[in-house]
Amino acid sequence: MGEKVGYSLGDAAANLVFQMMMIFQLKFYTDVFGLDGAIAGSVLLIACLSAIVVDPVVGILSDRTNTRWGKFRPWILWTAVPFCVFYVLAFYNPGIEDKATVATYATISYLLLMTVYSFNNVPYSSLGGVMTSDIQERTNITTIRFVAVTIAQFVVQGLTLPLVNHFGDDGNDMQHGWICTIGIFAVIAFIFFMITFCVSRERIAPPPTQDINIKEDIKQTISNVPWNTMFVVTFSLFITLSMWGSAMNFYFQHNIDQKSLFDFLDTFKLVDDMSDAYPVGFSLFNMVGAVVQFIGVILMSQYLANKYGKKRVFIACLSLTAFFSALFYIPSPTDVSLIFVLNILKSLAYAPTVPLLWAMIADVADHIEYENHRRATGFCFSAIIMALKVGLGTGGAIAGVIISAFGYVSGNVSIQNEAAMEGIRLVSSIVPAMMFGVGVLALHFYPITKEYNENMQAELASRRRQTELSIDDF
Repeated sequence: MGEKVGYSLGDAAANLVFQMMMIFQLKFYTDVFGLDGAIAGSVLLIACLSAIVVDPVVGILSDRTNTRWGKFRPWILWTAVPFCVFYVLAFYNPGIEDKATVATYATISYLLLMTVYSFNNVPYSSLGGVMTSDIQERTNITTIRFVAVTIAQFVVQGLTLPLVNHFGDDGNDMQHGWICTIGIFAVIAFIFFMITFCVSRERIAPPPTQDINIKEDIKQTISNVPWNTMFVVTFSLFITLSMWGSAMNFYFQHNIDQKSLFDFLDTFKLVDDMSDAYPVGFSLFNMVGAVVQFIGVILMSQYLANKYGKKRVFIACLSLTAFFSALFYIPSPTDVSLIFVLNILKSLAYAPTVPLLWAMIADVADHIEYENHRRATGFCFSAIIMALKVGLGTGGAIAGVIISAFGYVSGNVSIQNEAAMEGIRLVSSIVPAMMFGVGVLALHFYPITKEYNENMQAELASRRRQTELSIDDF
């Protein structure tokens, strides 16, 4: 259990960064840097497209790393400091007036952050695939991992705006507020990375007779049906999460009637002033979603996966998530209670899927070995994380382009026109629901059922025992 918790802290650390990028980066660029929504979205997309080159390279490098700490663990140690430094720089406003120069700075700093994210997170995710081959233990590890992720999500989504306001002199010095908040998160992330490095262990190695053949690793991975399925699922899923997360920030500030939001919060004695309605309301919205998701991960994910199989649970829960996402188009600006109810239902539906994605990708790495007698865990995970990061940038770009096309005015503007409000509503409901639907459709082509996985793991275990006996005989 200590190793599982220690491993999970690595993803909690990464999510102190990832959640910030997913929820606040686009709005930071539009309202703090003053960039147009389409330009801000382009910055996110350009940086994330670098993953097409960087992530596979990282996967290949980590697969071929051999140290006394293993293949994947040392990368967590090596990248901890630059990861945290570039995190701070991505949210630092250097005070540049020229918007073209600001956009250039934003692109370079975000590109550096996304690059070091690859060098950290690809090996970290791959490490989870070689800690155990036991199906239930693998699901258990990912469940604990995403309990930690949900706590990080709770902290970032719930506390960021209150902390920014606190350190920023109640909104008078927002840049100071942002840099202090990000600095705290960066220090915590560094400590968590060190714990993960110290306590995790690698137990599954490639077959000892496997030769070094990059071309073969790439060919066998990209021709694998389960891998292609999870690539599409991951890409569509993180387009949606990024789009919805970014859009809900705008949704709370501009679409919801601030007086109604204030009255709703005042019922619970959470606000004293109308200016607190948006930061406190959005933080509460995110915290409620995180708590519900936390409970759902603990109580439902492993139980449902063990009983019905990962594929069936993923399809059912993602379909419900798409349905509840679409319903966010319905509430009127004054119907704050309904918005919170929909958030609870959506978070509860999505919760069981959170650990399953990574457990299923680990199963895909096993499937490639099962079919080809070769293992390339790092490359398998790197290509999936590439889909995640490109999806993250694409989702932010889509959100930025749509709200810009509908007339959103960048900068700290409190009142937007009705057309801009319609764009915000669409990118908060109908559009992400459609992208969730793409993921549901792709999952129907995923061939690794519960029964198939059990047979596959038994065969792989038998092969490994035979290999060990052959080595002992030799």
